[in-house]
Amino acid sequence: MYDIIVVGGGPAGMTAALYAQRNGKSALVIEKQGFGGQITHSPRVENYPGTLSMSGNEFADRLLEQILAQGAEIELENVQEVKDEGNVKTVLTEEGNAYTARAVILANGVKHRMLGLEGEQDLVGEGISFCAVCDGDFYSGQTVCVAGGGNSALQEAVLLSEKCKEVIILQDLPRCTGEQKLQDVLFARQNVKVLTSVKLIRLLTENGSLAGVEIEHRETRKPQVILCQGLFIAIGLIPENEAFRSAAQLDRYGYFASDESCLTKTPGLFVAGDCRSKSLRQLTTAVSDGANAAMAAIRWIDQLVI
Repeated sequence: MYDIIVVGGGPAGMTAALYAQRNGKSALVIEKQGFGGQITHSPRVENYPGTLSMSGNEFADRLLEQILAQGAEIELENVQEVKDEGNVKTVLTEEGNAYTARAVILANGVKHRMLGLEGEQDLVGEGISFCAVCDGDFYSGQTVCVAGGGNSALQEAVLLSEKCKEVIILQDLPRCTGEQKLQDVLFARQNVKVLTSVKLIRLLTENGSLAGVEIEHRETRKPQVILCQGLFIAIGLIPENEAFRSAAQLDRYGYFASDESCLTKTPGLFVAGDCRSKSLRQLTTAVSDGANAAMAAIRWIDQLVI
C-alpha cells in the first residue's frame, strides 16, 4: 500500500509526488500517456519565475527526474475508477491492476478541444496538429492556419512564423485574447496574418490530407476558402473528469468543483491542476495545486495515524 497515489503525470501530479516524498510519504504516479501533460506542447516557457526561457519538454523531463530521485514510483496505465473504502482508496486501471493508498490525488488533466468539423479526426496527423514544436518542421516554407486567439494559439503561431511561409490566425472573437506582449511580437512579423470574427466551417482535403479550410465571416456571412497545408488547433481544453463524478463534484463545465484547498466531497480524495475549476490555468498554478493537494493529503494521512 502507498501513502499517496497520484492520477496524472503533468506538472501538478509530479509536484504532488515531489512534496509527498520530501515529507516522508510514499507516492505512486499513474500516467496514461506521457509525463508532462499539456506543458510539453509549449515550445517556449518564459513566464515561469526564476527561469528566463525553457521548453515545456525540458521542464517535464527535469521534474520527472527529480521525483524519481526522491523515490517516487511511476506506472503507465489508464485509471478508470477510484473506490472509496474509508481510510483506504483503491485505484483501478484499464490494464486490470488495482493499487491501494491512504489518499489519492486526481491530477488527470485535460485534452484538446476539437472544432467539431466533418472528417476532423481523420486529418489529425494528416494536416491537423496541436503542437508546433512537435510538427512545425513538417510545414517549413508552407502556409499554415492557427485556430484560436489565446496565449496557446499565439505561442504556436510565433514558432510557426519562424519556419513557415505564411501563418494565418483564425479567431472567432472580434480580437485576440492572448497577452499583449505576445501579440506585439507576433503581429510585427510580415508573414503573419490575423482574421478575427471568423468561423471555421469546412476542411478541404486532397489525397487524404488537408488542402485548405473554408471560413465564414460572422458579420457578413460571406464564405472564404484559404488554401493551406497545415491547421494547428488551439481553441481550449476539455477536462477528463467524468470517470470520477461519483467521488468528486463537477461544475457545469466538467471541472472538479474545488478551490485552492484541493478538497473534494470524499475524505482522502484531492484534486489538482488544470482539471480543477479555476480562473487561471498556467504552469505556476498547476505546481501550486500539486503542492497544496500533497500537503492536504499528508495532513489527512497523519490524522489517520493519530
